Amino acid sequence: MLQNDLLLRTLRGEPTERVPVWMMRQAGRYLPEYMAIKNKYGFFERCQTPELAAAITIQPVDIVGVDAAILFSDILVVPQAMGLEVQLIESKGPILPNPIATVADLQRVRVPDVQESLGYVFEALKLIKQELNGRVPLIGFAGAPWTLLCYMVEGKGSKTFDKAKEFCYTQPALAHTLLQMITDTTIAYLKAQAKAGADVVQIFDSWGGLLSPHDFETYSLYYIRQIVAALKDEVLTIVFAKGAWQSLDAMAATGAAGLGIDWCIKPATARQFVGDNITLQGNFDPAKLLAPIPVIKKEVTEMLQAFGKGRYVANLGHGILPHVPVDHAKAFVDTVKEYKW
Repeated sequence: MLQNDLLLRTLRGEPTERVPVWMMRQAGRYLPEYMAIKNKYGFFERCQTPELAAAITIQPVDIVGVDAAILFSDILVVPQAMGLEVQLIESKGPILPNPIATVADLQRVRVPDVQESLGYVFEALKLIKQELNGRVPLIGFAGAPWTLLCYMVEGKGSKTFDKAKEFCYTQPALAHTLLQMITDTTIAYLKAQAKAGADVVQIFDSWGGLLSPHDFETYSLYYIRQIVAALKDEVLTIVFAKGAWQSLDAMAATGAAGLGIDWCIKPATARQFVGDNITLQGNFDPAKLLAPIPVIKKEVTEMLQAFGKGRYVANLGHGILPHVPVDHAKAFVDTVKEYKW
């Protein structure tokens, strides 16, 4: 039995005594306690060791007081499970040394048995659930197929992912085959996360905003829709497509319980796009957590007023930055918790 089910009630559209709050990337790099673990273990070692992943996931619940825990993992564990080598180089980001470029390359990619290749994630979820002991809900996640294709084709991070876009525009049949394989893997992965204890799952489309509305529908939303539909009866879903606010109405129509938005759209505009039957989540600029605490408190209060009462989860508009002071993150959370309508 959950002692704090604010997030779940808000996603279901039920009345709550206050707004729930959590932060994307809350389990990690801005916390000294996380850095102590990071200094001892490599990135994938942290992800693949259930005890480490559990400890990291629970840190922000204990230290910052958020209303939900989000699994410590990475979206690139899925390409890894599908047969691609993924390296995470500190301060440089992800490298996939053998990206997909041709039909022949696709032979190296498979739709895996997720229990076999991603079992460590489910073990971590079970352990976190046990250790949380009903304090707050647990959020699982995966990358959206388009965002994963970007890395699998580009071979590294990019601001524009031109190579990935060229791949889609010059070899559309190949792109759709790969996107469907990622989608099938992701559905199995998220269903297994729900079974292992995730109360909510979030689909991260970090690069959705690089596509035109038409291409977003073709290369991203078509596949996200499949994932949300497959999970509908098993777990609550939140879709977060950074920068793709022009397609918010279409995302709302997927049947997801919540939609994450970044800071480049006004709450009132987002609400106008999506209607009243879906929960909005966001949209504080993570860089604003570097402002003085009184400024953070003032801006968070203004954000809460702009979103209004009901069907709203306070969050950042993207992941928390590594150099945010912990007391600033705490000020963000506390301001939401103390806010009275």
